[in-house]
Amino acid sequence: MKEQRTIDAASCALAQSAQADQRLNCTWIANGENEGLEILELLVDPHGEGMRLDRFVALAVETMSRSYARQLIVDGHILVNRCDAKPSQELRVGDRVTIQRPLPQPTDIVPEAIPLDVVYEDQDVIVINKAAGMVVHPAPGHVSGTLVNALLARYPDMIISGDMRPGIVHRLDQDTSGLMVVARHDEAMQFLGEQQRARKMHKAYLLVVEGHFKQWEGVIDAPIGRHPGQRKRQAVVTNGRAARTHYRVLEELGNYSLLEAVLETGRTHQIRVHFAYKSRPVLGDSLYGPRKPRATFGLQRQFLHSYKLGFVLPASGVWREFTISLPNDLAVVIEKIRASAQVR
Repeated sequence: MKEQRTIDAASCALAQSAQADQRLNCTWIANGENEGLEILELLVDPHGEGMRLDRFVALAVETMSRSYARQLIVDGHILVNRCDAKPSQELRVGDRVTIQRPLPQPTDIVPEAIPLDVVYEDQDVIVINKAAGMVVHPAPGHVSGTLVNALLARYPDMIISGDMRPGIVHRLDQDTSGLMVVARHDEAMQFLGEQQRARKMHKAYLLVVEGHFKQWEGVIDAPIGRHPGQRKRQAVVTNGRAARTHYRVLEELGNYSLLEAVLETGRTHQIRVHFAYKSRPVLGDSLYGPRKPRATFGLQRQFLHSYKLGFVLPASGVWREFTISLPNDLAVVIEKIRASAQVR
């Protein structure tokens, strides 16, 4: 990583005839590159006092639109004082704004004939049962073998606005299996995106966690943001983004519990972070679980499966709900846990 350098926004003065849409007159200096990200940094001076974060960034970076700045903030790539922020956050003199801007990637995604389990498709959407181990879209370190590569081979006409993540409405972690919906064109992408933002999609998961709950139903309401010391992890932090997970115990299995979890919000790693925060880590989770788990039952990944997905279809306006059973590896583990619980 290159030597870190900071820009003092005192040099970023507004031009004398400042207008609402005029850019901050400053020169950006890259702090370096790290895992496909260009790191940029600003210190807020009096010219930025009281300004919304998304507007401040858009004015400071000539090549960045306000909508793109807002998306980077939502995705956790723009931090204020090393903490997650909201696009509407008002800045104060001395605030440190860090922008982790994804480096340009090749615009051509190579279609790959990778088998897909298509649960439903029409002219607007595709519902996929994603296999565990498959990365959703190309990223540094994963330029091929992704769901997007497979989709473009099967649906060559679905590239949306030249995006590196064509049609991807929501994501599943690499080692999480189950249902996802993909848009086939821009109008469907916008329609589904609006449902996602309005929290009108129904997304339910099956998972096994270590331990039991006093109440068989509950809500985990705890804000999530980037872990202060480990960049690849998320954590429950005071100034994180609002996150709510509803859960219901389906079965107690010895020292474990089989749950249904329903997402009210969709933060990165939300289910895994929330249950680890409650000291009930997801079985097999190598990132958020214990270093030495009580048992693995031969599981090679976290026991987390997106088994139910509901949304309104773009063309008909009809609500559709899809369900999918546990994949074989998780079904085998459930039986092993049940057998172990009976022996006890």
